[in-house]
Amino acid sequence: MRMRIVVGFILLFFIFLLSRVYYLSIKSNVYYEELARQNAIKTQNLAPTRGQILDRNGVFLALNDLGFSISIKPYLSIKKSNQEILNKELNTLTSLFTDLNATILERNYKRNDSYYNQNFIEVIDFVPYEKMMPYFSILHLNENIEVKPVVRRKYPFNSLASHIIGYVGKANLQDVSENEIAKLTNYIGRSGIERYYNEILQGEKGERTYKINALNQEIEQLSYTLPVTTDIQLSIDIRLQTFLSELFSDNTGAVVVMDIENGEILAAGSFPEYDLNPFVSGISNKEWTELSNNPDHPFTNKLVNGLFPPGSIVKMGVGLSFLDSKKINTNTSFFCSGAFEFGGRDFRCWNRSGHGNVDLKNAIKQSCDVYFYNGGLNVGIDKISSTLSRIGFGTKTGVDLPNEFVGIVPSREWKMQRFKKPWYQGETLNTSIGQGDFLVTPMQVAKYTAQIAKGSGVTPHFLKQVEDKNLSTQNTNNEVFTLFEQTQLPYIRDAMYAVANEQGGTAYRYLSHLPIKVAAKTGTAQVIGFSQKDKNRVNEADLEYYTRSHTWMTSYAPYAHPRYVVTVLLEHGGRSISSGTVTAKIYEKMKELKYFE
Repeated sequence: MRMRIVVGFILLFFIFLLSRVYYLSIKSNVYYEELARQNAIKTQNLAPTRGQILDRNGVFLALNDLGFSISIKPYLSIKKSNQEILNKELNTLTSLFTDLNATILERNYKRNDSYYNQNFIEVIDFVPYEKMMPYFSILHLNENIEVKPVVRRKYPFNSLASHIIGYVGKANLQDVSENEIAKLTNYIGRSGIERYYNEILQGEKGERTYKINALNQEIEQLSYTLPVTTDIQLSIDIRLQTFLSELFSDNTGAVVVMDIENGEILAAGSFPEYDLNPFVSGISNKEWTELSNNPDHPFTNKLVNGLFPPGSIVKMGVGLSFLDSKKINTNTSFFCSGAFEFGGRDFRCWNRSGHGNVDLKNAIKQSCDVYFYNGGLNVGIDKISSTLSRIGFGTKTGVDLPNEFVGIVPSREWKMQRFKKPWYQGETLNTSIGQGDFLVTPMQVAKYTAQIAKGSGVTPHFLKQVEDKNLSTQNTNNEVFTLFEQTQLPYIRDAMYAVANEQGGTAYRYLSHLPIKVAAKTGTAQVIGFSQKDKNRVNEADLEYYTRSHTWMTSYAPYAHPRYVVTVLLEHGGRSISSGTVTAKIYEKMKELKYFE
């Protein structure tokens, strides 16, 4: 019996042993074969070069500067015996490149040196090509130093069009975790076009597969896929853009020059601008503080993030709401004595002497406030706010810039939601002339003007072409205006023509002399409120600069066949130039550049 038990155990042991041999030699063969393959074959992701940005004529707005990074062999700071080698190599670098600091280089090295890191450690991320060339052979032959070619973003026009182009910055941990390309390149678009079209500009990674031996040495390349780089072309003309920057000089504000037909923006600016290049490698605390504390707000992209009262430039839209309500027609007139008494208050017109009897055309031409006070009370805020919202205020324009603001079109619903208070008739008067809580962006005003000129929807945009694919198509929304409003647009355009070309028009002295016939509207937007009880009107020139009103001029040309919109906002009325003068000079420059035949 005992013998049988012993034999049974022996048989069971051999059965188990044979089954294990079978599993290891046959069943797990695929698994260990894959492990062996992974140990023998390596895959390397290849970082793409960021796409370049060009203007409409092929001039580079953002390009890649060639240079080199410098790395040092690992494990030199872990063992004390290797510290001398590290010090020697750091001294070598600081003797060749005298602007480097050995202490900072050592700190960068030690931060990444560990037993787990087998790669060379980067201590200098970029040395320009021309600075590296005299010493390249010396460093290349040093076994402790690795020199690799790299590119760094460069903006050749420095601050020009800074709010449009934007800049790239070093990727943070969140960027790296969410974006595979940022992990390879260590850079990502931070603002402007660089951010909005980052997915296109960053390109697509390449891949290299190769075989290694037991010593981790490459013995054979198995496959190689090149990274993909994608350039983009913008619609802006750097010649016109440069002119805008020169025009604004020490003034602050915004300007948009746009093609009415397809929404292409030929030039635009938010002023003051700032140099983009320091942001690529990292701006200093001193520079950041100076820019952040500047009262003219250079960091704010006023094109889409600047919110301003529109003033009288909304009178075309408000006028359309009057006509569409059928309570007022083109023959309706109101008497302007220089003020409108309502609720025991005098709501003034800008012309203290008054305009006499005025209809809608002359109210737009002379920018008569009293006409719009009367019309606003007749039509009511519900109709006014509905029309203004439908034609583009209080909503995004769709322009290809990040974080566009929507502004505010005051209404009963908005006020109740925001302040939990009812609407008052006096607020209708303020809204009718573009004051009160009414806020818009310059881009919204440009779109609104283009739609009046064209009679249908327009979407402003900067992107013109990706590689060789032209994207300047315009999807027209013909439902911006009601059918009745469509029939009234010629009347509104005629009023805008009178603003610029007839005696008494508020833009007559600026635009009537131009060789191109322009239709326009002026506007003044108060920054601070003035008491209606004060009989003596405040002189803007006597106010502190930052309390002066903003001035607008929005226009299109040629009047007979509308092609381009020019919208100008000068904050606080401008330091050295007026919005009318800026507008006139832009049209003259466009004529010189052959935009008008």
